[in-house]
Amino acid sequence: MPHKPGSTIPNTKIAIIGLGYVGLPLAAEFAKKYEVTGFDIFQERIDELQNAHDRTLELTSEQLHEALKNGIHFTAKADEIADCNIYIVTVPTPIDKNKRPNLTPLIKASETIGKVLKKNDIVVYESTVYPGATEEVCVPVLEKFSGLKFNEDFYCGYSPERINPGDKEHTVTKILKVTSGSTPEIAQKVDALYKSIITAGTHLAPSIKVAEAAKVIENTQRDLNIAFVNELAIIFNKLGIDTTAVLEAAGTKWNFLKFKPGLVGGHCIGVDPYYLTHKAQEIGYNPEIILAGRRLNDNMGTFVANQVIKLMIKKGKKIEGAKVLVLGITFKENCPDIRNSRVIDVINELKDFSCNVDIYDPWADKEEVKREYGIELLPVTKNQKPKTKNYDAIILAVAHEEFKTLKITPDANHVVYDIKAFLEKSDGRL
Repeated sequence: MPHKPGSTIPNTKIAIIGLGYVGLPLAAEFAKKYEVTGFDIFQERIDELQNAHDRTLELTSEQLHEALKNGIHFTAKADEIADCNIYIVTVPTPIDKNKRPNLTPLIKASETIGKVLKKNDIVVYESTVYPGATEEVCVPVLEKFSGLKFNEDFYCGYSPERINPGDKEHTVTKILKVTSGSTPEIAQKVDALYKSIITAGTHLAPSIKVAEAAKVIENTQRDLNIAFVNELAIIFNKLGIDTTAVLEAAGTKWNFLKFKPGLVGGHCIGVDPYYLTHKAQEIGYNPEIILAGRRLNDNMGTFVANQVIKLMIKKGKKIEGAKVLVLGITFKENCPDIRNSRVIDVINELKDFSCNVDIYDPWADKEEVKREYGIELLPVTKNQKPKTKNYDAIILAVAHEEFKTLKITPDANHVVYDIKAFLEKSDGRL
């Protein structure tokens, strides 16, 4: 009998491994219908969640209180997930300094699960990987630490996450979910599990590898489209043409893809293409277009900084010792996530020109920025905002809503550069 959308599956106990931007909202939704344990290796994170505080701001205090009321259990102790029979892995999959996949979090999570894995348990991975990673990397770890045999004693699934950090409209239940399983029967079970909470519906892929590939090309496609408009921005800058005006004009055609130029960072678009290119190179193919797009996008921070320096020189500013204010350090607007933010490239390039750079961001966590980038943010208080008139140049790097209240207009005293085409007036923009 087919599973009815929205109905629950009896005797299901779920463990969510990794309680970040992806895992926490998923755990809260499952907790409305199932017994759920949320596991994370950071005790500080667990303590915050138990006190109904989410530093990622994906869930409100009210939503966390509801999850706790529904019986969700948060823990950093691996033995407290031993009684579960569904394990869903939502840990980060970053790249290393050489832009190679760093699967350490995924392997560690698989080790943790392997130690408690039982007969007939199902392990579902949501972390973005290259095609084949679940069965080639994760399954051997599960087998080694459990002593069980894949597709005989335990099973796997893959259902790629599609969370958009900071997006309060496209939340987890409202985004169609791709699902897959290691056998046809398990694929149906995994699909039914997600279908019980995802109101947008599910798409059952024919294999785990297809689901893995589908996820990694979603962000690769966006990366390439943004690289195209970034290259247009560079060309039009040399031609003295306003890129935004060009895109607005071209966008009047019904099938024109409306992408905007900008810095491409974050834990998805700026990272995922390297997973695909890694696998392609492993099998002897050099993916020229994908890597060309990555190179172009990775160099946009340097391009922006150099444009600002040129504009400062035109206004007669002395570059060495110049004071520059950068507005925003997070990787996107109205979101506290600083992972792989490419604003740092702009900052570092300006520092190479011997500029004194201040960074102001009301969304970013000061300690996290210091830990990640070694940068001290300007203090954020209700009554104190940066005095823009004190700077030789101001760069709008992230389009936080709060920046609308700052009076930023170009004049003879300073340069205003708008990366996000957010301000009404500026000396330059992408």
